[in-house]
Amino acid sequence: MKDRSQAILSLLAEEHKVDVSALAEQLQVSQVTIRKDLDELERRGIVVREHGFARLCSPDNIACRIAYHYEEKRRIAARAAELVSDGETLMIENGSCCALLAEVLTQTKKDLTILTNSVFIADYIRNQTNFQIILLGGIYQPHSQVLVGPMVRQGAENFYVPHFFLGTDGYSPRTGFTNRDPMRAQAVRDMAHQADQLIVLTESEKFAHPAAVPLNVTNPIKTVITDHKLPSALCTQLQTNGISPILV
Repeated sequence: MKDRSQAILSLLAEEHKVDVSALAEQLQVSQVTIRKDLDELERRGIVVREHGFARLCSPDNIACRIAYHYEEKRRIAARAAELVSDGETLMIENGSCCALLAEVLTQTKKDLTILTNSVFIADYIRNQTNFQIILLGGIYQPHSQVLVGPMVRQGAENFYVPHFFLGTDGYSPRTGFTNRDPMRAQAVRDMAHQADQLIVLTESEKFAHPAAVPLNVTNPIKTVITDHKLPSALCTQLQTNGISPILV
């Protein structure tokens, strides 16, 4: 069921809206089985059913986004986890690659303290680990399950960590990494002040789709971990800007 649910969400992420019969045909199961899967996903608030079709409830829903390019994101997360030491205190921002990083850390590391503004991530790993998880307070955005606003900065200011792992909604050669939401972008800036190294986790597809809000972090991003499909010209551009790309 879990693998089939990921396949359903991946198809919905690519096509936005899919006929139930088409889902059954592509996944080679009965329409009854697909309807049961969709009922469960709808119960969890991830998909919406309408007149024989299914669609994602929100493009900001992390549970939906994890399934899209899942294998690439999982490799990115596994490589990022290699940078973390047992016993470390680190920050992880909202995002699907970041959520998978948190999951990989539960399987490979010990005695971590994770600071995050992502309610989704705190919930995602709650039954998988005895890590200390510290949620930075703020205004709750329900679709993305993330906390934003000045309380994020106030909470982050009580810590200084070696690594801050963050996601991105896009990239522009002119402005660098970008976000769709100004309040989420500001939360990233506020958290970035309190870290030694900023590491972006993103699949290469994001580099072709700039979002409206530049991250504009004052503590510069030094590393990006992405998949091997990143064009060589973009690798060169990142290196010229002082950013080391790690391709997986």
